[in-house]
Amino acid sequence: MMLTLYHLPISQNSRRVWITLIDKGLEFELVEVQLSAEQFKPEFLAINPFHHIPALVDAGFNVIESLAILDYLEVKYPTPVMLPKDAEDLAIVRMVEIVSVNELLPAITPLMSVILDLPGKNAEAIEQAKTKISTALNFFENQLDDRPYFGNENLTLAEIVAGSIVLWVPRGGIYLDDYPTLKAWYDHLVALPAQQTT
Repeated sequence: MMLTLYHLPISQNSRRVWITLIDKGLEFELVEVQLSAEQFKPEFLAINPFHHIPALVDAGFNVIESLAILDYLEVKYPTPVMLPKDAEDLAIVRMVEIVSVNELLPAITPLMSVILDLPGKNAEAIEQAKTKISTALNFFENQLDDRPYFGNENLTLAEIVAGSIVLWVPRGGIYLDDYPTLKAWYDHLVALPAQQTT
């Protein structure tokens, strides 16, 4: 039975699952959920009672929350391996995932007025956001050190989670030139086929 991903292409949370499905070479169906009302329909609430995306259905088993979905895919479909076995490498991957979701993503929210060129920009909130983003980017830069990927030599879930959020940073007027290792990582990442497809 085919995997089904309920998603919205613009959502970073959805995109990280979409990329992982592609990178693992899995067959899947994409079902777009318009968040104007479709997420409240009974058939979707039966999959995710919290009415948000992404949601994955695998042979009748429903998985919600993007990081939980990534863990599920990694264990159920372990090729290629996207989580390192080494304790320090695994810790770095997990820290990058969690910092991406809990620190970087909320910090980007005030920049959406800049990214989307909306009126009513809050200059103070934008400056605070830039400080928080800088802290996260410095953290990523230090974790990469001289590695090509956060988990060392291989593409990991950290690339997928962080990459889906970092791509918004330059659009908000924060450039990666001050973070040369992270910039090289990002330039390599965005050229990968799954990133281009999504």
